Formats: sequence, structure tokens, C-alpha cells
Amino acid sequence: MLWAVFTLIAAAAQTARNAMQRELTARLGTVGATHVRFLFGFPFALIFLAGVMSATGEALPATPLAFWPWVLAGAFTQIAATATMLSVMGERSFVVAYAYIKTEPVSVALFGLIFLGDSITPLSATAILIATAGVIAISLKPGAGQVSTARSTAIGLLSGALFALSAIGYRGAILSLGHPSFVLAATFTVTVGLVIQAASLSLYLALHDPQVLRAIARAWKPSMFAGFMGAFASEFWFLGFAITTAANVRTLALVEVLFAQAVTHFVFKQPTSQREAAGIVLVVVGVALLVWAY
Repeated sequence: MLWAVFTLIAAAAQTARNAMQRELTARLGTVGATHVRFLFGFPFALIFLAGVMSATGEALPATPLAFWPWVLAGAFTQIAATATMLSVMGERSFVVAYAYIKTEPVSVALFGLIFLGDSITPLSATAILIATAGVIAISLKPGAGQVSTARSTAIGLLSGALFALSAIGYRGAILSLGHPSFVLAATFTVTVGLVIQAASLSLYLALHDPQVLRAIARAWKPSMFAGFMGAFASEFWFLGFAITTAANVRTLALVEVLFAQAVTHFVFKQPTSQREAAGIVLVVVGVALLVWAY
């Protein structure tokens, strides 16, 4: 059950990182706040990798050709997932945005059916319907414009789907290494992914919006915290992926909804309506039932 400990640590760290990124979005924009976790995260990932190599005495693992498609898929879908997540957090409360994103295990099941031909049992179908009903309950916010609400719902569900693809990509990359040390394999994959993400977004911003890079440099103190927590969370997510399936890790990660509820109440002072609370419960129950069905 070591993967469960890793997942709980990662969930707590990711909640703190997301809260800081949400605050940075107003200053840096969605792309800038997205970039912060990668640009300020990869130096910490390099430190973690050096520490693991020093502790284990192992050299860097050899990278087979199959590693690169997996890690590239994981890296770029994670960039898109983070950007869409921050977009939703700018429109809805912190905890409600989390509820949208935590439909991620449902996306995994649907992708399995569409792309892999995995069967869906009646119990699984019921779980998907329960989780979908929860999302609908959350999105039906009294007094909100239908277009804005529908838009944030769609983006939130897309974000969850992208996070699902990213988890699958990164787990595939870790397993493709075939390294006897799961700690080194996970840490190496984290580092490669963050370097790819930091380099790609830095190049994009340098060419298209260099002012954002200057704004990020001015906001280096909160950005450093977000980067560290991002790298720290990723390290423990990947350790979990190295031990068990992405579905197991992402299901236990639903505790983030509870962490997000606490952040929403105590930090952002945002109330959660009874309808939104009921919807969050339905999402959690539906996703948990879905994984239990497997």
C-alpha cells in the first residue's frame, strides 16, 4: 500500500500548488500561470534526481525508443490540462473546478471503450451516469449565464480528460524504461517531462508573448513556491504510477476534492451551495464506484 501514501502526499501538495497557481493567473494570465509550475519546477526535479542517484548509486537509465512517445504525450497533454484547469478556476469556485477535473477516471473508462475496446459493465455504466449527474448538478448554478456555465463545464471536463491522457502517457513512459528501481524510473521520467515542458513553453512565450516571461520573473517568489510544490507533487504521483495503475492512483486522488473544499472555505472564503455540494458528492461516489467495478 506504499502507493497510497505517495498518492496522499501528492494530492496535498498539488492542492497547495493549484491554489497558488490560481492566484498567479490574475497577474500572469493562463499561459503564464501554467508555465510557472514547469519553469520553476524542473530545477527542483533535477535536485530530486541527483539525490536519488546519489542515494541509490545508480546511473541514469537507458531510454528505449518507446519511452519518448509516451513521455511527450504525457508532457504536452499535461500542459493543455493545466491551462484548461486554470481557465475553469478563473470562472468557478476552486472546489467546483476540482469536481469537474476529478471526472478524470470516468474519462479513462471512456477512452478504454473507444480506443481499446474495453467493455463497460452495467455497474460501470451506472457509475458513469452518477458522476455525470453530479457534474450537471454542479453546473446548474442559479443566476449564472447559461453560456458561461456551459462553457466552464465543457472546459472542466476537457481538463479531466487531458489529465487522464497525461497519466496514461507518463505511466507508459515509466514502464517502458524497465528499470529495476521504480524510484529512479519515476524520478527520471518526472525530470524529463518537466524539462520538455519548461523548454517548450519558454520558447512559445519568447516568440509570442515575451512580456509574460518578464512578468513571471517579477513574480519569482510565489512562482518558486508553486514550482517546488508542483515538482514535489509530480515526484509522488509518478512514484505511485510506478507501483500501481493510474486508475488506482487517480481514484484515491479524489481526496483532493476534500482538500479543495477546505482551501475554498478557509482561504478563498467562497461558499459552496447545497446544490454544488450534492453534485460534488455524486461525482466522488460515481468515480469511486466506477473504479470499484473494475
